[in-house]
Formats: sequence, C-alpha cells, structure tokens
Amino acid sequence: MKFEFVAKHRVAWPVNLMCEALGVSRSGFYAWLVRPRSRRSVADEALSAKVRQSFIGSDRTYGARRVWHDVLALGERCGLHRIERLMQVQALRARPRRRGLPKDHGQRSAIADNVLDRQFRADAPNQKWVADFTYIWTAEGWLYVAVVLDLYSRRAVGWSMQSSMTSQLVADALMMAVWRRGKPVQLLHHSDQGSQYTSEHFQELLKEGSPRFQCNK
Repeated sequence: MKFEFVAKHRVAWPVNLMCEALGVSRSGFYAWLVRPRSRRSVADEALSAKVRQSFIGSDRTYGARRVWHDVLALGERCGLHRIERLMQVQALRARPRRRGLPKDHGQRSAIADNVLDRQFRADAPNQKWVADFTYIWTAEGWLYVAVVLDLYSRRAVGWSMQSSMTSQLVADALMMAVWRRGKPVQLLHHSDQGSQYTSEHFQELLKEGSPRFQCNK
C-alpha cells in the first residue's frame, strides 16, 4: 500500500522524501516497481473501481455493508472485510443522510403588525433592516445562518452561524449589525414571526437598541 502511494504521487513529490516519511526504503520501492503485479493486486484494482462506483452512486452515503451488497449484485465474490479495506484505502467514508428539514417548535411570544408592508425601498442607510435565517446541510448536519440586510444598500450588515436555530442565532446577527453601523436613531427592523424573533430574549435586545421592531404577518 505504501509503495502504491509513492508510485501514484512521485510526480508531485520526490521519491526519497516519501519513502523516508512512510518508513520504507527506496531500493524496496524500485524493486517493487519492476516486480510483476500479483493476481490479488490486479483483482483489488478492478474491485476498487466497482466499490467507488457504488459509493459515489449513493451520493456518498453508503457504508461498507451496503457497498458490499451492491458489489455482490454485480456478480463479484468477496467478503465484507475486503470491501472495508478497499474503502479505507480510497478514503471512502459515508456521510449521514439528511433526516428531513428542520422544524421550528419554539413558542411565539410577541406578534407585531406588518409595518413594512412590502415597502422595500429606503432613502438612506439604517432606516430599514430586514432579517431572516436559513439552513444549509453539511457533512456534520444542519448549519443555520442568520442575516440582517440594510434595504438601502441591499448589503448584509450583520450575520451569524450556529448548529441550532435559537434566539441567540438571530441576536448575534443583530448585534453585529449594531456594532458595524452603530445604534440608529430611528430604525424599522422587519422579520417574520419565527419564535427566534418573537422570543423575550430578542425583544429585550431590541428594546435596548430602541429600534422599532415588527414581525411580518
């Protein structure tokens, strides 16, 4: 396996450095290079291609057992441990499947009228801010991203990211906006009626900054 690595990457790195790092001799590598390949090695190479095909076809979600069943269905005769070894050599590691879209189960404690009423134009900075958050699927699960936009420039003036959709997520985005823009004299802050924005935590934060807060119906 180490000699195969050296042979594959010798165009990018010097052979002597790779052999030293892997703890093998250069003479041993060159002897291996001219030695006829074993039937097992040739068979592993062909099987590895089918293993990778199954893994990629599953959108990188299959573990060794499911890949093994795919390979058996193609008529190959091999054991599960061999599939595990070939997946390890190719660094094929299954990522978790999506478990469905996240849901907001929080309580809505404050509802305001729709003051903005789809009037998305502003005459100057720091007159109208709109806020929302979304979620992005990653290899480690859902990532939640909150953003505050200034409708005058259409630029993000505050943002935050967390692994859970709490009131702190949207509060951090607002605090960044206030830190970057200062406390506006009179500001309309517009969001939806999500529990994060209607929470007591976020309401208290808005009172401290004294902007006019409202939730879109």
